Amino acid sequence: MSVKLTVNGVTSDLEVDPAMPLLWVIRDHLLLTGTKFGCGMALCGACTVHIDGVATRSCVLPVSAAQGKQVTTIEGLATPAAKAVQSAWIALDVPQCGYCQSGQIMSASALLTGNPKPSDADIDGAMAGNICRCATYVRIRHAIHEAAAGLPAATMAHG
Repeated sequence: MSVKLTVNGVTSDLEVDPAMPLLWVIRDHLLLTGTKFGCGMALCGACTVHIDGVATRSCVLPVSAAQGKQVTTIEGLATPAAKAVQSAWIALDVPQCGYCQSGQIMSASALLTGNPKPSDADIDGAMAGNICRCATYVRIRHAIHEAAAGLPAATMAHG
């Protein structure tokens, strides 16, 4: 069956089962491998993508649910919040093994897009469920605060 999917601004007609998880369409059919498989149960956050700007676990979402929506993967993430997060991640040397980092960055970017000055509690809430087996949580929180401080004023006013 044909599914029409827009990922990172590119629309594709794909011959896939509409029930196939979005993660596998992204990785196996579109060959965008930045989005990772972690648990397959939407519990670890490694598979996080944005759907219409909202951080969403792609491992349990049927591809048919993403039709007609804008899907953004780590490869296409280019918002002001995302650029600030990516810069802070590099400056603070956040990743250790790096496996979870695309999901962490996707969740952090979505948070800052909606809340450009988050508290620690806001960060904890938005990042809950993003597991880092290397336990870089302190660096992740610090990087999110640093990214928020580096956001342009126009981004903060707009959200």
